[in-house]
Amino acid sequence: MHNDPDQSEFEISLVRDDLIFRFYRRIGLIPRNGLGIARRALFFALVTWLPLVVWAYWHAIAIPGQTGEPLLQHFGIHARFLVAIPLFIFGEGMMHKLVAKLIPYFYSSGLIRADQRSLFKQALRDTLSLRDSSIPWVVIGAIVFTTVVLQPPYQEMHELIWANTAAPAAFNLGFGGWWMVFVSRPIFFALSWVALWRLALVFVLFKRIAVLDLELVPTHPDRAGGLGFLEKIPMAFSLSVFAISLVLASRLAHEVVYHGLQVQSLKLLAVVFLGVILLLFLSPLLVFFPKLSAAKRKARLEYGALVGNHGRLVHKRWIRHEVITDESLLQAPEIGPVADALSLYEAVVQMRPAPIGKSAVLSIVVPAALPLIALFAIQVPIKDVLLKILASLI
Repeated sequence: MHNDPDQSEFEISLVRDDLIFRFYRRIGLIPRNGLGIARRALFFALVTWLPLVVWAYWHAIAIPGQTGEPLLQHFGIHARFLVAIPLFIFGEGMMHKLVAKLIPYFYSSGLIRADQRSLFKQALRDTLSLRDSSIPWVVIGAIVFTTVVLQPPYQEMHELIWANTAAPAAFNLGFGGWWMVFVSRPIFFALSWVALWRLALVFVLFKRIAVLDLELVPTHPDRAGGLGFLEKIPMAFSLSVFAISLVLASRLAHEVVYHGLQVQSLKLLAVVFLGVILLLFLSPLLVFFPKLSAAKRKARLEYGALVGNHGRLVHKRWIRHEVITDESLLQAPEIGPVADALSLYEAVVQMRPAPIGKSAVLSIVVPAALPLIALFAIQVPIKDVLLKILASLI
């Protein structure tokens, strides 16, 4: 382990000081010190959701009984703007804290050798350079703009029925509908893509670290060569995963409650969704698969040979009663008796090919599954829902 008194040079943030962060700070959404998480969450929730509610209430199309499909019945709208948007922003705060805390541990734990220090710092600098680039934000802006301009005809957008101020045969959006189309939805889409961009940054950072000559320990008790601390990283995406799942489940809930959709028909969709979400948000940890797999293959041979030599010496000494001229291996305190030697090899055998354990999986599966459980519980007893989801994951 490196006893470097100052690890601040390895503390990085994938959130602070990028293009959009500087813009938020310039307009006052982010204070000089801090991330302005609560301020931004409240601001964007109010901007995207409150005008819709006020306009709908003013025109008596907000609550049931006033119109065919009032705003209140469109669960997806409220989940998207009132809940998901703040969750995306709070997720940035979690990512900032976890990354700033865990990245220096690569060096302080001894995973990065002293002769690899400059390469490690270069990997961090390259990632920060990518974070500060304007190109990703131009791409996100282009995607959002294209989504707004090239969206399907408003008649096909069921979520906008409540905002139709014309006769049923016609379709004419009022202020609330246009606000949702050109303000609320673009903001939601932008923040969704920003969350995915943060995920991509973590992926790139880990990819650059994974190519270094890491000082992995095959017998490490975390069963990940010393990389087990990275299992906390998926927690940085838990809120974003919950937000995505909540939006999907709430939109489907509207179809189930008001349009006769059977939740049984959504089983395949739920399983595929969970699988895709799990693979997507665990992908940053999967970049260590080649490194850990190679280390495990090599260690099995090396520790297999070590345990074999140790075992042959024990057999010669105590079974054949032969004289051992070199007892250094038998007397090595770090190896110990036969049982300890075997435990070294078993630790190598149990080494995982990626730093992914139960906590990492649950950090993604639980927030993704909770909204789906609530969706299926509309028509299916909650016990049956839990058993079916559990069966699909086993």
